[in-house]
Amino acid sequence: MFNPNESRFASYSIVSTLPDEAIDNVWYIIDNDLQGVFPLSNLITFNLVNNDGQLSYDFIQGNELVATFDSPYPYDNDYPNSLVVYDSGDRQIIATPSEINL
Repeated sequence: MFNPNESRFASYSIVSTLPDEAIDNVWYIIDNDLQGVFPLSNLITFNLVNNDGQLSYDFIQGNELVATFDSPYPYDNDYPNSLVVYDSGDRQIIATPSEINL
């Protein structure tokens, strides 16, 4: 699950609201901070949080906060409140929860 060698995408709403670096940071967190540390399903949820003007990612599992990852990127109120990352087995996509129809 979430193999970095598989195809990775971001939805239009994500690309149009988050800077490229913030999107790339989601993949970095999955590859370097979550894999092998937490049991992952094929659907990962992050809340995007304003941490003193900086963007932080709250990793949510089972409606509970599991970990927070700070970033060097400024927070913007136009960012979505949350995002999901879905792995279909051959493709992975970052999207808003309303865009994923499972």
